[in-house]
Amino acid sequence: KLTAIGLAAAPFANALLSGTAKAADLVSETDPQATALGYKADATKAEKRTDATALCSNCNFYSAKAGETSGPCVLFQGKLVNANGWCTAWAKKTA
Repeated sequence: KLTAIGLAAAPFANALLSGTAKAADLVSETDPQATALGYKADATKAEKRTDATALCSNCNFYSAKAGETSGPCVLFQGKLVNANGWCTAWAKKTA
């Protein structure tokens, strides 16, 4: 019985131990969504940016912890953006 239970549980154990929750990749500037929003990983290279203080890290759509170099953005679901990046959807973070 123990062998049967062990064999049945093996795939689940493997999934847990292999780190199924992989770290997300950074969004590429060539990603279609990123291109449409004028995303730049380096905000200083964003030609349409008019507010020098506007960065992904202080955008309402960005949800990483303070001090992290990248984090999730609701606009790029499943991918991370650079904290010092910027796109045309930038909206000042509210308290």
